[in-house]
Amino acid sequence: MPSTPSLFDPVRLGDIALANRVAMAPLTRNRAAPGRVPSPLAVEYYAQRANAGLIVTEATQISPLGQGYLDTPGIYSREQVEGWKPVTRAVHERGGKIVVQLWHVGRISHVSLLPDGEVPVAPSAIRARSKTFTAQGFEDVSAPRALALDELPGIVEQYRVAARHAIEAGFDGVEVHGANGYLLDQFLRDGMNQRTDAYGGSIENRARLLLEVMTAITQEIGAGRTGLRLSPVTPANDASDSNPQPLFNHVAEQLAPLKLAFVHVIEGSTGGPRDVAPFDYAALRERAKAPWMVNNGYDRQMAVDAVASGAADVVAFGRPYISNPDLVERLKRGAPFAPLNRDTLYGGGAQGYTDYPALEAA
Repeated sequence: MPSTPSLFDPVRLGDIALANRVAMAPLTRNRAAPGRVPSPLAVEYYAQRANAGLIVTEATQISPLGQGYLDTPGIYSREQVEGWKPVTRAVHERGGKIVVQLWHVGRISHVSLLPDGEVPVAPSAIRARSKTFTAQGFEDVSAPRALALDELPGIVEQYRVAARHAIEAGFDGVEVHGANGYLLDQFLRDGMNQRTDAYGGSIENRARLLLEVMTAITQEIGAGRTGLRLSPVTPANDASDSNPQPLFNHVAEQLAPLKLAFVHVIEGSTGGPRDVAPFDYAALRERAKAPWMVNNGYDRQMAVDAVASGAADVVAFGRPYISNPDLVERLKRGAPFAPLNRDTLYGGGAQGYTDYPALEAA
């Protein structure tokens, strides 16, 4: 009889072999160097956390217009690709695996962060009731314009090129950010997408852009190196949909033939209550037919149980990884988690970034 899998057992996600089933979830830290290039500090930060079976980097924009927060890194310029190479090398030298999260924020942006004269883009010209982090601190997002139909192939192409750049930079693959009220999620949901063309209206139409992006990326770098993050019921960034279950069931069914490396699902409200709205995640998993990564508020026991029961293949931890660079060791020992300094989450330097001690040093 097969043995019950453990959180600390190896697992394979498509073409990516992991040493354990703990993932580091993407965490925006706003510390990129000029040119939106990862800083030398990022090399140390990610290397410290290479004990994770898989690191998913902070969200990384695919184009200048995809940026929504101050000092977040990109992967569209040659300089950025070169800046990521020491990060991937350092993680691999420590035996870890790392994928980059590909990001276009859509309407969750501010004119001060975008190329001169540009405003945020979105499926529809509906301003989000949300804030973003600018040089002035937290500010209301700017009003967006609706993307023209003839602009959408260019966005698909930006994702494809970003995926190619990721492989050039030494990443083991990519995770497409389809969650948390950013551009691809904006197209999915009827609360943000009021288009009347082929990308709006029906569930099939609203899912079209996401599926075109996923198809383009899998054709470019292989499905075994391509993952996707979804957040079916999160209200993050003013996201809403009148009936998420059939919407996300359809998305999962359409993704299944692609044979993705993994699907990474935020259960409930991102960084908040897990029971914010009813949703059948098991039905989603059944349809997606892909390795399953779960996220949101998992503690040690929940994570151990999720893997042992077969409810998940991998469990992703977000904020615990900020203050616990050796999180896997702490989970193995049942050791307490170090507390988080919320004052140093966004922006700044080494403080609250690379100076959290591991268990032995603590």
